[in-house]
Amino acid sequence: MVIEKPKTKEEVLSLANEAVVKFVKMQFTDVNGFIKAVTIPIQKLGNAIDDNVWFDGSSVEGFTRIAESDMFLKPDLATFAIVPWTIGTDTPSARIICDVYMPNGEPFKGDPRYILKKQIKRAEDLGYTYYVGPELEFFIFKKENGDFSPLPFDNAGYFDQTMDLAGDIRGQMSLMLQKFGLDVEALHHEVAPGQHEINFKYEDALTQADNVCTFKYVVKSIARRYDLHATFMAKPVAGINGSGMHCNQSLFKDGENVFYDSEQEKGLSDIARNFIAGQLDHVKAMTAVLNPTVNSYKRLVAGYEAPVYIAWGQENRSTLVRIPRISKGSPKSTRCELRSPDPTCNPYLAFAVMIAAGLDGMERELTPPEPVNENVFELSNDDAIGKGVDILPNNLNHALSYLQEDEVLKKALGAHTLEMYMKAKKADWLKYKAQVTTWEIEQYLELY
Repeated sequence: MVIEKPKTKEEVLSLANEAVVKFVKMQFTDVNGFIKAVTIPIQKLGNAIDDNVWFDGSSVEGFTRIAESDMFLKPDLATFAIVPWTIGTDTPSARIICDVYMPNGEPFKGDPRYILKKQIKRAEDLGYTYYVGPELEFFIFKKENGDFSPLPFDNAGYFDQTMDLAGDIRGQMSLMLQKFGLDVEALHHEVAPGQHEINFKYEDALTQADNVCTFKYVVKSIARRYDLHATFMAKPVAGINGSGMHCNQSLFKDGENVFYDSEQEKGLSDIARNFIAGQLDHVKAMTAVLNPTVNSYKRLVAGYEAPVYIAWGQENRSTLVRIPRISKGSPKSTRCELRSPDPTCNPYLAFAVMIAAGLDGMERELTPPEPVNENVFELSNDDAIGKGVDILPNNLNHALSYLQEDEVLKKALGAHTLEMYMKAKKADWLKYKAQVTTWEIEQYLELY
């Protein structure tokens, strides 16, 4: 189901009128990717489109200081959508995604959406359109004694066709996503108990970053309607697989996928190899953005199908970057899959650094190492080092140290966002370091 996006103020107001909308959520994201919103009554929507909506940016993570707090939201009309589960209630609502601006009319340089737009423009200036298809995994947990806890809602496994409520909930989530305009392609149970995935079609980077935010909003909202909790936490339960956000990427020029070259072995172009080499070259620094929480690194360990080693391969699901099988009959489907990101990342910042790293590889004409064809999940660290295969950062602080030294990614994020991002993540790391965990108590209290 493809929903036509509104293009004008009149079309937006007409859609709102048809749905008898009473409130509109003016949404944007902070530096962490959390959705924020200023809600306005429907009668103020016309003015909001014409004159924007002012708000206090000093209270938003990663935005401005108190002395320069005035900012305004400029709505992107194409993102207007009715919130489907509010229809028929006392407060039918809609949402619209906004860009953040400064009082002088300049885009706010710390707005994650603006940061992504800069990298999209950089690609466009070179003649390319960057497409991405993220695959977000998530868990659904139930309540115990009235509180949410990591108790999986089901005991199914990969692709299991369950007869319980889990399948119905995924179906409801899928229907709601389609009403928001996402082109849902498949939905299934994932490997771990209580873990699920709903796939939607690839899009240009800005549309897809908006879609990721919408996806999280819908999935959490529908789970809540069943008195359950959906989480995109990377590793909520020890001993089972965590949740990733594999990203399938491609570059198009003049309507053609430039990652494909029929003259090359296995159909992969030199441009694709350069792009992959750029991402491999910058991936340690990228990890601070693609895996932004302390918990993210509990997923990036050997034994749970998450990448640990910096390697690439064709049709090899154990590598950091995978090239899915290229069909000669469908060259437009040629893509590279980056498997390290997790769904706690800010999608705008994540896609921005992914583009920046790939374009840097193209501009420097970097060559990737030889592809790896063996199962790297089975390698030990010593084996990997012996084969010349490097390792991803093993904690958030480690990753931040690489980001601090990476000039390409620092430029992509901008000085303001880099400073705010580093400050927020360093604070998380310091708080985490000071914690005494249950494991430590059980391991050491009696022993020592």
